[in-house]
Amino acid sequence: MAIGVIIGGAFSGIVNALVNMLTSIISIATDGIRFAEMSVLFAGTAIVYGEFIQAVLNFFVIAICVFAMVKAVNRLHRKREEAPAPQAPAAPTAEEPEIRDLLRQQQSGSDPAQG
Repeated sequence: MAIGVIIGGAFSGIVNALVNMLTSIISIATDGIRFAEMSVLFAGTAIVYGEFIQAVLNFFVIAICVFAMVKAVNRLHRKREEAPAPQAPAAPTAEEPEIRDLLRQQQSGSDPAQG
């Protein structure tokens, strides 16, 4: 469990860097708009809605990354399960004589090919 916490902390750093990169690209595409600074004045109070947009973007990036990781792990498990299991030998049919029957015929001196 400790390993999962450590990897999760490192993963959050990677995702945060990815989100920062994406918001920078969006900022360039929208002529310099920064989400964290977006706000509206209402009755003399600034309502900062840009942080909410930033949090939603973080959520979606994390969700996509986790989805991709789970899909990759499932694909690996599926490949392991698809390995063919050894098949049990088929039971002899009524037409195929069993070895004990052939040995009895050989001991009694009769030819197994005749009957």
